[in-house]
Amino acid sequence: MKDYDESTAFLGQWGRFQQVVFFLLCASIVPNGLGAFSVVFLTDIPRHHCLIPEENLTQDWRDAIIPIEVVNGKREQSRCSRYRLDVVRNLSAQGFIPGRDVNLTDLEQEGCVDGWSYSKDIYQSTLVSEFDLVCSDQWKQPFTSTACFLGFLVGSFISGQLSDRFGRKPVFFTTMAVQTTFSFCQAFSPSWTVFTILIFFNGFGQISNYVSGFVLGTEILTGDVRVIFSSMGVCLGFAIGYMILPLVAFFLRDWKSLLLAISLPGVLYIPLWWFIPESPRWLLSQGRVEEAEAIVRKAAKTNRVEAPTVIFKDYRAHDDDPQEHLNVISLVKTQSVRSTTVILCLVGFSLSIGYYGLSLNTSQLHANPYISCFLSAAAEVPAYMSCWLALKYFPRRLSVIFILLLGGASLFLIQLVPETLSELAVALEMLGKLVITSGTSLMYAYTAELYPTVIRNTAEGVCITVSRIGSCLAPFVLQLREYFEYLPYITLGTLAVVSAFAALYLPESFGKPLPQTIQQMQKRESMKCPCITRK
Repeated sequence: MKDYDESTAFLGQWGRFQQVVFFLLCASIVPNGLGAFSVVFLTDIPRHHCLIPEENLTQDWRDAIIPIEVVNGKREQSRCSRYRLDVVRNLSAQGFIPGRDVNLTDLEQEGCVDGWSYSKDIYQSTLVSEFDLVCSDQWKQPFTSTACFLGFLVGSFISGQLSDRFGRKPVFFTTMAVQTTFSFCQAFSPSWTVFTILIFFNGFGQISNYVSGFVLGTEILTGDVRVIFSSMGVCLGFAIGYMILPLVAFFLRDWKSLLLAISLPGVLYIPLWWFIPESPRWLLSQGRVEEAEAIVRKAAKTNRVEAPTVIFKDYRAHDDDPQEHLNVISLVKTQSVRSTTVILCLVGFSLSIGYYGLSLNTSQLHANPYISCFLSAAAEVPAYMSCWLALKYFPRRLSVIFILLLGGASLFLIQLVPETLSELAVALEMLGKLVITSGTSLMYAYTAELYPTVIRNTAEGVCITVSRIGSCLAPFVLQLREYFEYLPYITLGTLAVVSAFAALYLPESFGKPLPQTIQQMQKRESMKCPCITRK
């Protein structure tokens, strides 16, 4: 039996059929870039202080009723307290002047019992100002992002198995509808609790759509085109959406308007159902040879080439035990597959926690959040281009090890930079962000190349699920700076270096066809890993 790539070689690599699939799938990823980091603007905290009701207060007392506190060496108005309104009202009525007749430090304070007043210098409204997620309820603000990341985690795990069972195309379009629907519904949330539930399902749809679209393109495209798609095409689609986000947010400074704008592009992708086919590889893995041949013959007609009389001669669904149902357990059942799965999960976890940790940290590069977001997004473009070059010219295992070591070294060196060279520290941090972003993109392609068609999406989903645990922990890693300024960098750098040594034991897939069966995957050569015993 011929390999799939060999059986379909008559199509060529870059005919009209492949061009349509390539560009439509890349375009379908743009809404994911728009939505993934929209939480930065949706949950940003505007400057605020206690609301002062319309009272008969002199201007001096109205200006002085909010206490002054020192925060990070700067004097600013208190966000969560004010001087007791009834006391201030009496003092104002008696004609006393604050600071001259009355020592303000002697006055009793109270919480913001009448609510808060929010600055509208940057935003007209955010989720924080809408539902007062400040002071005693401030924990709800970061938890909103966590709920979205938890949706990523669950979606990564479940969607892969659904896609392997029901097909790439149905899951791809179903999750696109989930993402669009819940983004739209979020704008009409009556409470923070409802919004948090909706953003969980939105996150579920976003990552599920991304993964299923990635695998669909990886299986339909072949050769160098597949490498470009998996390393740069789909990732640049995400980066374009990411860069458009701050532009949209700049003009729509109300959180509801922003959500509505983010949800609208999903409606435009409905017609893609008639242009994007199911994966022939997946159909073959399910024994649906006639359907696979029909798609390939239609592709040949689109490319204006002649298809052979029989495309998949003597093709069997797979060489594994037909009585055995392949699922997530199959990823850890045998020693060779188990070691690959464990190492890929470790590497993915380290890259994900580094990517999200550095992405959240680079938001402090500029006082303007719109510029900060754009800079963070723009840094990903050269990262994806370097990933493409690595996938095209260098072995996968060597590329992953180099990326992890370079990223870890750049993060370790930050603590050695003197305070007078702050620009160098920023440059090292951006270098770490660039190479880790490149590594994150590379791992999607590497993982897809290592696992067989019958379980590829499940494997991709499991590895991404573990990596999403890292994204959920990233905000807490940044909080380690409260104990030691450079502890977050040391933690992220250590994880990267440890993962680099673990990656030595991964199989190599450079220049090899995608495996179709578990047996083919087990034949891939790799170093022996002493820490994982044979069952």
